This record gives sequence, C-alpha cells and structure tokens, in this order.
Amino acid sequence: MKISILTIAGALSDHDLLTRLTALAGREREATVELVAHLAALDARPAVYLAQGYGSLHGYCTQALRLSEDAACNRIGAARACGRFPVILDLLASGEMSVTSARLLGRHLTPDNHQAVLEKAKGQTLKQIDVLVATLAPQPDARSLVRKVRVVAPAAPAPTAGIATSVPSQPLFVTTAAPPPVAAPRPVIRPTAPERYRVQFTIGEATHERLRRLQVLLRREIPDGDPGAIFDRAVTLLLAQVESRKLGVTPRARSRPPIRRETDEDDIRTPPRPSRDVPRAVRRAVWRRDGGQCAFVSTTGPRCMERTFLEFPVQAYAKQGPATVENISLRCRRHNRYEAELLFGPHGASIVREAAGTSP
Repeated sequence: MKISILTIAGALSDHDLLTRLTALAGREREATVELVAHLAALDARPAVYLAQGYGSLHGYCTQALRLSEDAACNRIGAARACGRFPVILDLLASGEMSVTSARLLGRHLTPDNHQAVLEKAKGQTLKQIDVLVATLAPQPDARSLVRKVRVVAPAAPAPTAGIATSVPSQPLFVTTAAPPPVAAPRPVIRPTAPERYRVQFTIGEATHERLRRLQVLLRREIPDGDPGAIFDRAVTLLLAQVESRKLGVTPRARSRPPIRRETDEDDIRTPPRPSRDVPRAVRRAVWRRDGGQCAFVSTTGPRCMERTFLEFPVQAYAKQGPATVENISLRCRRHNRYEAELLFGPHGASIVREAAGTSP
C-alpha cells in the first residue's frame, strides 16, 4: 500500500524531509528527461504507435502511458523541441527550464536564434517565458470592442459586459471582446508583443453603465471612447490613491516646519518612541529599500518572492522596539507569523501580529 509512504514521510525530521524532497525532485527531473527523449524518438517513428492502435502520439501518451491531457501536451511539445535542439535536454535535467517552457519556446526556435533564446530562458518563470515568446512572435493589437455576453449559469445576476484589453506599459492600449464564457474564467493578463499586453475580464451592468458615462464625459480627451485608454486613466488614479493611503506617497512633498522634532512623522532620522504606528516616511523608505517584496532571507540564501499581503512588522515591538527604518523590514503574512513564533513560541502569532498595517 502506498499509504505507508505518507507515514514514513511524516516521521522524517525537518532536515531529512528537505533532503529527501531535493533528491526526489532530482530523480523526477531525470525521469522526465528520459521520458521526453524517448517520446522524441517515438515521434520520429509514427508507425510504432499506429501499429499499437493509437492514432496520434497524444493518444498514445494519454491512453497507453496514462498521462493527463496537460502533461501529454507539455511533454510532446518539449520532445519535439528537443528533437530539433537536443541541448534543451540538459536544461531540463538541470532544472533551468521546465517542460512547459520548452513547449512554449520550441515553435519559435530556429538554428540561428536558439542559442541566444535558450540562454535568456534559463531560470525564467512562466510569466517571463510568455514575455520572451511575445518578443519572438509579437501579435498585432486587437480591435476595441465592448459586447454583452450571455450568462450560462442558472439564477444568474444582472447581465454582464465583457471587455478584453490589449495594453502596453504606456498610456495607450486597445480592447477586444472575450468569447462567451461557459464558467467564470480567471482574468487574463498576457503579453502579446514587446511592452504590449492583452487584458481580459468581465464587468457587471453597473460598471458597464459607468464606463458608458465616462466615454461620454471624456469625448474631448478620448474622441473614440477607447475603453483601454479609460481603463489606463482609472488605474493610474487608483494607484496614486492607494499608494498615498498605504505608503504615504504624495506627488510632491509638503514643506512644513516640524512642530517638535521628535514627533515629526516626515523625519525618519529621529528614533521615535516604541509604537505600532509606523510614520509614513518610514513606510516609504522601507518599501523602496525592500523593493516592495518580502525581505525574509533563509539561512541557506534564498529570499522570499512574495509581493502580496505584505506587512510592516516592527521587529521585537513587544520588547519595546522603535518604528525606525532600521528596525522594520517587509514581510509577507506567513513569514511575519513564522518569525513571531520563532521569537515568542507557538503562540507568537497572537502576540506579534500586523505591527503597522498591511500593504497591497
């Protein structure tokens, strides 16, 4: 019974558990590389799987090998890329590239560009691979369109309007209609060309009416009523408001003499008295220093990559630590609680919570 494996794993020490996981992940990569290489060989001999009664390599993978649909597509795509450029097998074995990355890049690799592209792809996330693919094969901007979509779910709320936008990093971007959804799909933000992105989501009737009113009111500034341009303006204004509220970011620093040096919230050089209320200037400095990312670094070197639900914990606040730049470091919610438990024991999370609020 494979259930015993769970019991064995649960009995391992922390160190042994991590060591075992590292070894298993390495073995899985080796097995995946072998599987991909053998699929590449089988892809070159279609008569083999045809003779077994499978009409395609995908059918053989899903039926004979019992791979999932996604696993079959990724491994077949990676196998075909490796068949043309075997160096990809080394990247898969080392973990510098996943089979999904190999599939996405495979169709865009040529004898002339494959070395440079694969070098850029090393260690990249799927989002970064999507940007690289968009650079290799840029797509034209979609036509602006707003269209009502049919809601399939029973007892549906008010009719909804779908907007899909293709946006650049600059103020200009365009939109297109999303296909009628069968279920509520996840919002899509996908690169289509260098510095161009397609954004797709669904809005409700009330939001659709507000959009129409904005198109009328902004006719002079945006003559064609492009929803993408309106969306860009709205996001710009909202970002300024949120940064002002969360981080105290203002377009221009206000010049005013401090009432008392020790109470001036804009002076981050004076150590304030211990408090959970972190001055805005300290928040801004900490956010810039930590790059808007959890600053927890493990004993082995890796730094946490979380950028959401960040908190400004005052180190050892319960021990009268001051709210200074040197005493504050961004933490994601889990690492904030983790460090509290290390400092105060299993119930540390109830002692050291959000010391000074949560960022976006």
